[in-house]
Amino acid sequence: MRLISALRSELNELFIFELEDGNRVEAVFYRGDTLCVSTQVGCAIRCPFCLSGSNGLVRNLTSEEIYKQYDLLKDSFPIKRIAIAGIGEPLMNYQNVVESFWKFKKAGLKVSFYTTGFPYKYLKDLLRLPHNGLTVSIHSTKSDKRKILVPHGGDIDALIDTLREELASMSKAKKKKISLAYLLIKGVNDSYEDLDSFAKLVSELGVGATLLYYNTTGSFEPLSEKEYEEKFLFLKRYGIRVTLSTRFRKDPLGGCGTLIVNRN
Repeated sequence: MRLISALRSELNELFIFELEDGNRVEAVFYRGDTLCVSTQVGCAIRCPFCLSGSNGLVRNLTSEEIYKQYDLLKDSFPIKRIAIAGIGEPLMNYQNVVESFWKFKKAGLKVSFYTTGFPYKYLKDLLRLPHNGLTVSIHSTKSDKRKILVPHGGDIDALIDTLREELASMSKAKKKKISLAYLLIKGVNDSYEDLDSFAKLVSELGVGATLLYYNTTGSFEPLSEKEYEEKFLFLKRYGIRVTLSTRFRKDPLGGCGTLIVNRN
């Protein structure tokens, strides 16, 4: 595995790694201390708003390949945090992801996860790891709408049932590290009825909410900044913790949904 290219914007620095078999994956350094790493070549979930799964899943990364993304950069960047949120669904490569997680922890790094929550049996284990943050992609509590946005991410009702079951016995301190993500797509899941259902779920589970801004990567239409702010204020009325997309997440280089396989 070798680093073959680095691209830089005003906010993020994106790194392209070539694997031994010629496939490529990407990692992003952002916020001055965080490296977002990939866990697969491609992604089987194939969310239509995300470029990472546009060609489906090619293969899993080994734990060594996941860790190596950090190892090749650690002497050049002040990396203190790892976000397992790059290309791929971590739970679909769970054993290798867990092995790399413990390697990162041994290196003294804080580690957070981003997942669709599928397969659920691994979500149960992931929730209880000593992570520093776990964000679960919901995007809609309605089965038909979530199927559009997360085509191969399982059934939303089963995901919610799993979260209810596991979170019921967790402390408030542990729940504070868990968030449900909601990517606003204009005309799909941005109605106040949709957001009301999402807010009530967040409140019931006692976790946080992450309201994501859509980086235009496909045929969907993003909300305006004003509309995005209005939806944020609507959620805040429920008394829940709501986090907005940071400028790093909205950056066209390395922002949410922009990582791809085998970038030219």
